[in-house]
Amino acid sequence: MSDLTTALPLALRRALELLAEPPVEPEVTNGYLDLLAAESAGERSVSPNKTGPIQALWASPVAAMVYDNAQAVLRKLVRAFEPPVEWLDMPPGGIILDVGCGPASVTASLARAAGPGALVLGVDRSAAMLARAVRAQSLPEVGFLRADAQQLPLRDETVDGVVSIGVLQFMPDPAAALAEMARVLRPGGQLAVVVPVVRHAARFWRRLPSLDPYVFTQDEVGDILMDHGFASVRTKNVGPVQWVHGRRSEDSAKNRAAQGHTSRWP
Repeated sequence: MSDLTTALPLALRRALELLAEPPVEPEVTNGYLDLLAAESAGERSVSPNKTGPIQALWASPVAAMVYDNAQAVLRKLVRAFEPPVEWLDMPPGGIILDVGCGPASVTASLARAAGPGALVLGVDRSAAMLARAVRAQSLPEVGFLRADAQQLPLRDETVDGVVSIGVLQFMPDPAAALAEMARVLRPGGQLAVVVPVVRHAARFWRRLPSLDPYVFTQDEVGDILMDHGFASVRTKNVGPVQWVHGRRSEDSAKNRAAQGHTSRWP
């Protein structure tokens, strides 16, 4: 282990141990582990970016403030439900991934609920949002990674829980992001996501040119998760917002071969 690595905060040192390809010289100048530094320097991005107006805003310095306000509205819409960490029923000291963490309004609560020895990693590709996250959260159990949710940098089966709230609709390929969340979850690990859904107009919406954000049909997220080895996926709708919870099967290969089951809460 290099001197630079040992000087990192504990959460980022632990994060490096989970990476499939840990960098020789970690870029942590801004307080988070930047795994897209080469892209920022002008190299071609692996994942295509949308060019719609919301995506343009997402890349701007004001995006963090906009997203923070959007999350506040989202929390009001789903206030009848438990926070996602209570859904996950995490064992003490677990490793949790907050995908699309934005300014980390949820990340720290995950760490507090998971207790001593936990590790919560917030992942986002926006440098502006991560800058706000680093300023806002200083818990030793929390670390932030600048990375692409569609190509998570972690090894297979390394985390106990994944949370993603209100961000999948802004990704160029939400199905790829869900597949990545499934890949990094350990057998028995749990996932909680929140997405917007449209009952009847989703196909029409998607035909409109360059229109953001993506909208999901009622069973779309649940079906994707079942295809990637989740068992007993549950959904709950509140107006246009859907909560989805699933547990990765202890035998994912067997689960994918079997007929899946998606249910809705009453």
